[in-house]
Amino acid sequence: MHRFGSWNGALEAAALAKTVDKNISNERLFAGLYDLWVCVGRQPSYSEVRMPHCRYHVATYERRFGSWRGALEAFVSFANSSEAVPPAGPRESKTPTRRTSRTIDLRLRFKVLSRDSFRCRSCGASPSTQSGVHLEVDHIVPWSKDGETVLDNLQTLCSACNQGKSNMHEE
Repeated sequence: MHRFGSWNGALEAAALAKTVDKNISNERLFAGLYDLWVCVGRQPSYSEVRMPHCRYHVATYERRFGSWRGALEAFVSFANSSEAVPPAGPRESKTPTRRTSRTIDLRLRFKVLSRDSFRCRSCGASPSTQSGVHLEVDHIVPWSKDGETVLDNLQTLCSACNQGKSNMHEE
């Protein structure tokens, strides 16, 4: 490391990405915050400031602006000032914005099971007519392929039909 002057110097010599960024300007911090704001589609919360949505750790914002709220207030002041340079064009977020959680709460699970008459949508198996049948609530469009956890995207499947399905989805 002494040969290259710093850890970042060694990474640069090896043509690798820097892992530690020092002396970050307020403009770069605000650009990161802007990207996060666009990605989530609203004011980001403290817990949403993490990779891959945001380039900088929430502690960086807290150290610079005193608190997360202070960082948000400084960002809004900066964005409303004449110093702010609007982005060149619409930025595409790296990951899709999710509206719902991946986990299916008990109320929604019961609604799906009731809607499907407590039967597998694929083979029709039901625990009331066949012993050993275990019903599962499954995403029709897989979560990994931008499927949301909403009533219209959930179905009841028996464990045999759901087993090995993975994230395959036919249009």
